[in-house]
Amino acid sequence: MPYIVDIQTSFPEFFYTQEQLIGEITKQWEGKLTNLKRIEQIHQNVLVKSRHLAVPLDKYFSFESFDEKNNLYIEKAVELAEQAIVKLLKKNNLKEEDISSLWSNTVTGFAIPSLDARVMNKIAFKKNTKRVPLMGLGCMAGVAGINRVADYLKAYPNEAVIFFSVELCSLTVQSEDISVANLVSTGLFGDGCAAVLMVGDNHPLKNNAPLKWLSSESIFFPDTQDVMGWAVGEKGLKIILSKSVPQVTEKELPGPLNEFLKANALELSQIDTFIAHPGGPKVLLAMEKVFDLPEGGLKHSWESLAENGNMSSVSVLDIFKRTIEESALKRQELKGRKAISLAMGPAFSAELGLLEWN
Repeated sequence: MPYIVDIQTSFPEFFYTQEQLIGEITKQWEGKLTNLKRIEQIHQNVLVKSRHLAVPLDKYFSFESFDEKNNLYIEKAVELAEQAIVKLLKKNNLKEEDISSLWSNTVTGFAIPSLDARVMNKIAFKKNTKRVPLMGLGCMAGVAGINRVADYLKAYPNEAVIFFSVELCSLTVQSEDISVANLVSTGLFGDGCAAVLMVGDNHPLKNNAPLKWLSSESIFFPDTQDVMGWAVGEKGLKIILSKSVPQVTEKELPGPLNEFLKANALELSQIDTFIAHPGGPKVLLAMEKVFDLPEGGLKHSWESLAENGNMSSVSVLDIFKRTIEESALKRQELKGRKAISLAMGPAFSAELGLLEWN
């Protein structure tokens, strides 16, 4: 079976508290909103304490065109991906030529050639490295990317693969959009990057890997495309974010989750570790109900949300990293125990992963 060896993250240099963000956003929307206190209320309700941004706060609302934002997105995304991948290679004593395939993901900007191709002009991977760009999976892509790489490694068990995801949510902000969805977006989403190293069953690094991948499940809910996603227009990406996401999660997810566990001869009570994309506070509470956990049971999800905001697909990879780091002190105790990963995204859809502590 494939293995997750390591995960490294990188973040933009600009870091702000939620109070600083509330102050700047309130100033920018003065005269556009009749009730400016609503901004503070919404931002406090999402329980985010701080976030990284791709640009300084005084430039947050200064972009005049989608072209300008997207060009900056490409520049910053490649920079962050390079940082995370270099850390990943260095920590695991790997050279660029040791990587057989490079997978990339994003949903907050457009790049053709894709980000993986641009990264290969920065890091000297082999010219015959197989590239696989993903696009459009949104928040779900962190778990989906790991699952698809695992599918690939089952066919190529001698190989090592890097999957990286970059999301620069701040560069999608629509300064003229005063809808509730955009107000929530400006209070919830942050920027970041994560890179994952995975190897096949015949690769020597599997012995150092904390997690073994066992199985996955993709879940599609028909006719729910208006729940979450982007509307693409001349000014860029406009958030689609329905308030029904927590209700859809709590109502629709238990059935497929239990079927997935049953197919793997498991019950929910046999799962020791839960790695879940945070979404927002209401979504997290809904997932805790689905997993039959007490409030606050998804500890690393709450902590990642508070410290970095919702970084779309990057968040669940940050939570993977936090979970793995915590496990280092109790690896023998965890050995053989099971973990579930979960993230949801546009369509509306979800991705599940079953893993085992190695």
